[in-house]
Amino acid sequence: FRHYTVDRCDFNSSELNDIEFIRSTFYNKLEYARFSSSLGKFVGYTEWGIKQANYWNSLTSYLQQMKASRETYCLNNVGIDYQAA
Repeated sequence: FRHYTVDRCDFNSSELNDIEFIRSTFYNKLEYARFSSSLGKFVGYTEWGIKQANYWNSLTSYLQQMKASRETYCLNNVGIDYQAA
């Protein structure tokens, strides 16, 4: 039984508008909730995930932090990837 999160950036260019930050939360290899910067909120995929997503969406400071992750986490790393390619 493992609980873990995976952060990733999906992008088509190095422009901020073309970048999406996604945080997926898993338990025992099953994704139960996900944050997407394009939606601006968490979405649950299981009964427990829906409860967690509703709770996380109610925390405005945490939700703002997640929304800012697109710029703070993705923008710099995407720029590095484009330079390397």
